[in-house]
Amino acid sequence: MDAARAVLAASGIDHLGLFVAAGILLNLTPGPDVLYILAQGAKSGARAGSAAALGIVAGCCVHITAAALGVSALLAASSTAFTALKWLGAAYLAYVGWGMLRTKRAAKTIATHAYASRAAGQQSLRTIFINGFWTNTLNPKVALFFLAFVPQFIAPDASHKTLAFFMLGLVFNLNSLWVNLGYGWLGASMGAAFAGAQSPRWVWVRQRLHWLERAAGAMFIGFGLKLALMDNPSH
Repeated sequence: MDAARAVLAASGIDHLGLFVAAGILLNLTPGPDVLYILAQGAKSGARAGSAAALGIVAGCCVHITAAALGVSALLAASSTAFTALKWLGAAYLAYVGWGMLRTKRAAKTIATHAYASRAAGQQSLRTIFINGFWTNTLNPKVALFFLAFVPQFIAPDASHKTLAFFMLGLVFNLNSLWVNLGYGWLGASMGAAFAGAQSPRWVWVRQRLHWLERAAGAMFIGFGLKLALMDNPSH
């Protein structure tokens, strides 16, 4: 314990336990990222949910690097830079939501195991990963979050603040990885439960699962509108 504390003190990191706990709670909070992961897992299974989760985590890596290098500070200070990224992110969220809204109705004759294998007719895992990556990367609120949240756990007299920022960002992302994978598996379990139920009520629900994705698409468009109307928090 003493050795671990010495390492933390040398790195300039304060209250690591509190940082980990807060990070887990923040990752558990529903938002566009969680909604995307759940939707992909429910629609196309655990592999799709995992691909979505990995894409979101990869996007977080971009924000952590940008914040550590000062790019997020530029977004906070520059109204033009923030507005440009805000509109780009809003447009992308709306684009992803529109794609979900256009999902087609599943055929009534789909069997239990056939539904579980519908991933062949859905987006590739690579596309799911890329969409998750850009959904997170193009959200300026995530960039400003890291800029505001992480420095609170770096000692003011730390000699290597950038290194401490990267280390905390890595810890945050490792925690978010298993949380997001859990959401992906949860979505897959929900989809499998719908697919495996044989009662007339569940068959009726299963035949209308495309409406769940359409609802998620409408929420994504709503998130995009909310982002477009958001002012720069630093102002």
